[in-house]
Amino acid sequence: MLGWIWAGIIGVIVGALAKFIMPGRDPGGFWITMAIGIGGSLLATWLGRMFHLYSDGEAAGFIMSIIGAILLLTIYRFIKSKQG
Repeated sequence: MLGWIWAGIIGVIVGALAKFIMPGRDPGGFWITMAIGIGGSLLATWLGRMFHLYSDGEAAGFIMSIIGAILLLTIYRFIKSKQG
């Protein structure tokens, strides 16, 4: 249970930092920010394993998680710009 709480706290911090680094109109709210942070960490871990930066069982670090969250925000903005 503590692992999930810790992931949520780190997710909020990572998501907030990604939104701060890349200002603009993004989805808001506490839960969305947390989802962006956790999703960014998962994306960074997946990409790191794909490019052999991380071995199995190893997760992305804090900086890579922020980079992953920024990548998610970039993808979100690209999709939103094509829709509107």
